[in-house]
Amino acid sequence: MQLKDNTFFVTGGASGLGEATASALVGAGARVVIADLAASDGAATAERLGDAAVFAPVDITDADSLGPALDAAEKFGPLRGVVHCAGRGGDRLRILTKEGEPNDLDSFRNIIEINLIGTYNVLRTAAARMARNEVIDGERGSIVLTASVAAFDGQIGQTAYTASKAAVHGITLVAARDLASQGIRVNTIAPGTFDTPMLARLRDDIREGLAAGVPFPKRLGRAEDYAGMALALLENGYTNGETIRVDGAIRMPPR
Repeated sequence: MQLKDNTFFVTGGASGLGEATASALVGAGARVVIADLAASDGAATAERLGDAAVFAPVDITDADSLGPALDAAEKFGPLRGVVHCAGRGGDRLRILTKEGEPNDLDSFRNIIEINLIGTYNVLRTAAARMARNEVIDGERGSIVLTASVAAFDGQIGQTAYTASKAAVHGITLVAARDLASQGIRVNTIAPGTFDTPMLARLRDDIREGLAAGVPFPKRLGRAEDYAGMALALLENGYTNGETIRVDGAIRMPPR
């Protein structure tokens, strides 16, 4: 898929992985809709990126919220690609409390709601728009979802987060097969330990310890590492149904 002069939709685009992806797309000559919460810095991000970007407030878990945001994208032209970065981190709750009681169910439910149901909501609504597109170079569109290495080696306290991200990984091949008849590709990125706003809240010594655990390169992932892979997956027309780890070869320990 050609990036230049095409229109893309980036959820979670106000910061972190999404912001880096939106910036990379604009740098490649694309037009971008930055979809994020109304209270986010999305408007400022879009202003920084110039006329090729616009901000659309969205709640990915709301079935009605995505429509107006996708309408904003189509004002630029047919929607050709989506990079779905919006989501939330885990709660570090173990299955049982220290007293041996079942831990909070509402926290588990909220993480599933945002990371899994929100992902499916973006997938289904974006695919419906792309299915109307004219076929160009054999395809109508490309969707990139976001999982996590926790989908494969989640740590103690990550039950909810791992469940949500493992489900996104599980959806990927099914969605690629399902949407093949529409000429829409679906791939997923599973980032490792990335230097995102969520990780920035940790103490420096903890961040340094996480970086030291990466085999090579021995550093935290950068948002630009994710963005580079996202653009490659959008462009490469023969990559479909894949979950690709971007993690410096890390395999997370139990704790």
